[in-house]
Amino acid sequence: MTDLKFGRNARLLKPAEFKQVFDNTERRGSTPQLLVLASGNQQQRSRLGFVLAKKQIRHAVDRNRIKRLIRESFRYHQHELGSCDYVVLARSGITELDNRQIREMIDALWFRLKRPTHGKSGNTQRKRRR
Repeated sequence: MTDLKFGRNARLLKPAEFKQVFDNTERRGSTPQLLVLASGNQQQRSRLGFVLAKKQIRHAVDRNRIKRLIRESFRYHQHELGSCDYVVLARSGITELDNRQIREMIDALWFRLKRPTHGKSGNTQRKRRR
């Protein structure tokens, strides 16, 4: 049976761990309300961290609701996501969404992030025709 716990070893806790993800982002997924950054790690599991600013989400009850929904989704998908660190950043407008919409949005982001990139880089530019 798969372990669906979300213990201390499944979380990003230190500022240096967050900085590593921000500085070495390999993949990203976004919606108008959420941004997820991913970076490979040396652990044997995926880990999750949150950046939910009071400026974007004023009430603690809303920040806690969003974190709860994302943590629950992450618990179910963590074994499919590989050895990566993920940082979820909330954008304004997320508090207007209901729980079902947030859950569907984050599930879709996990699906996009676990797909292989097939060697494509986000920074490649198309060659111009002359």
